[in-house]
Amino acid sequence: MDPPAAPKCDVSPATASAYLDPQYWDQRFAQEEHYEWFKEYSHFRHLILEHIQPTSAVLEVGCGNSQLCEELYRDGIAELTCIDLSSVAVDKMKKRLLSKGYKGIKVLEADMLDLPFEDECFDVVIEKGTMDVLFVDSGDPWNPEPVTVSRVMAMLEGIHRVLKPHGIFISITFGQPHFRRRFFNAPKFTWSVEWRTFGDGFHYFFYILKKGERSSDNNEDTEKIKVLPSISLFHEELDNEDYLFRTNLDEM
Repeated sequence: MDPPAAPKCDVSPATASAYLDPQYWDQRFAQEEHYEWFKEYSHFRHLILEHIQPTSAVLEVGCGNSQLCEELYRDGIAELTCIDLSSVAVDKMKKRLLSKGYKGIKVLEADMLDLPFEDECFDVVIEKGTMDVLFVDSGDPWNPEPVTVSRVMAMLEGIHRVLKPHGIFISITFGQPHFRRRFFNAPKFTWSVEWRTFGDGFHYFFYILKKGERSSDNNEDTEKIKVLPSISLFHEELDNEDYLFRTNLDEM
């Protein structure tokens, strides 16, 4: 008889605001080996490979314990840098990649609100669920708290700065266009804004922001989609913690 499976540790926070606490992430990553926010790579692979070339220098912001960088590496993207604020996540990611022979992927402890890179050094920057964390205590989603606006703008300003001319920022998120518009279309940014969706039932958003390609009508791309139905209609589609996370965001 096979021994009983070890019980899965519960790493979900008591409240959504815990997602903003660095200690929560250190404790979580110490217990958890792998978790994918907003679906596995296979669900959006066709979208991401449209915008990344084998020669692209790619930065992943907030890598956590995701396998996204490994999937990109297996798809031929060799120049990859991953950052996370958690030293625990970074140490475990380095060991995991080394054990698999992925020596070319750089993993650094760094703050996404203060990126430690030179100007215009990446062709592509990717975030998957990382920006969503900044919104967990935003209050009214139509009129976010000033501290939320400040954090989100700091993140976007850093990403815009490190992107090469005509570089691409990819954001994979719950955030619907009518809530992201004020941030992506801020006057200081030169990128165009497009998006796609993926998922069966509930839509996750896949934003493509192309630096230096902003049109004179900056609302041109953000009028294409209606407000989607409530998350409660689609919760069967979501992983358990994705559902918890989105429910907390919607209730703010």
